[in-house]
Amino acid sequence: MTTEQDIGRVAREADWDDAPGLLDGAMELTLGPADCDLPYWITQVAQGTLRGRGAKGHAPEAAVPQFLREPGPLREALILEFGFRGLAEELATRLLSDYVAIAPGIPEMEFYATQLIDEARHARVFRDHLVELGMPAATLVGDIAELAADYRRQILDPVVDFTRNIVREQADFAGGVAVFAIVIEGVLAPAAELSERKWTPLSPATGEISRGAAIDEIRHLTVAATILKDHLSAHPQYLPRLAEILRSGRELWDRLPDRPFVLHREELFQKGMLAHAELIGDYEIWPGVRMLDTTPAQRYDMAEAWTDQMAATRMAYMGIPAGIAAGQQR
Repeated sequence: MTTEQDIGRVAREADWDDAPGLLDGAMELTLGPADCDLPYWITQVAQGTLRGRGAKGHAPEAAVPQFLREPGPLREALILEFGFRGLAEELATRLLSDYVAIAPGIPEMEFYATQLIDEARHARVFRDHLVELGMPAATLVGDIAELAADYRRQILDPVVDFTRNIVREQADFAGGVAVFAIVIEGVLAPAAELSERKWTPLSPATGEISRGAAIDEIRHLTVAATILKDHLSAHPQYLPRLAEILRSGRELWDRLPDRPFVLHREELFQKGMLAHAELIGDYEIWPGVRMLDTTPAQRYDMAEAWTDQMAATRMAYMGIPAGIAAGQQR
């Protein structure tokens, strides 16, 4: 619980400069809903992480390079990435209202109310960044809907329907937490980590937006893991139900054709990256590997490996047997 003594101090996991990367934070930190209550969000997130970056998700001095305002593969890749992510965050915001409604206690209610605001903020800063790239603000929402129509129909809508059935129709709060944290964000978080690493050397503004979203995701993943750990400790008979949800979620993701969508924008990024190689130089996207030496498939496969690693670590923390975790992520 945040106290008056905490006001003015920013916790490491919320500090812009000191927070770990998304993967390290999600695998190493331990936070619960009582740690991340409403006062925490106000003092540590709104007045901490977002200080000076609340309006656009990046500091005013973090520039958008001119080449991202002009037609080209890098601009197209970023429009696709942030357009798709912005729509996904909008749908996540709407889903989270159901979590707030059925939260079993005040700590869980406050935490998911703050996560709802986080996701709404992510959706807005992703959209606003597209305006910074030159997309017209007046038609932006409709333009994104048209741009992402196939992605929504093939990827997002099935996930929303699956989640809503568990949370709204079955009123299973713990099951909903598992779906959001292990299935949805568990798969998408490594892609967010990759986004931050990719864009940082090319666009200060884009890199900062991704950094801020990643700091939030650390909190979302770690608190959800603690909720599930405590629920399984108090209700060990829930494990078979959780196992079935995880298996169903795995089967859903295995059916969804996300790879072509991701590889298409990674191929556009590849062309643009090579065209601006002088800005990237020897920058390493992960230890020992220069970003310029990577391919679209290698970046996709690395995000998949991060997904597996993060899932195994967090499920072990939650007390979920390895046999259930095996094969959970693609």
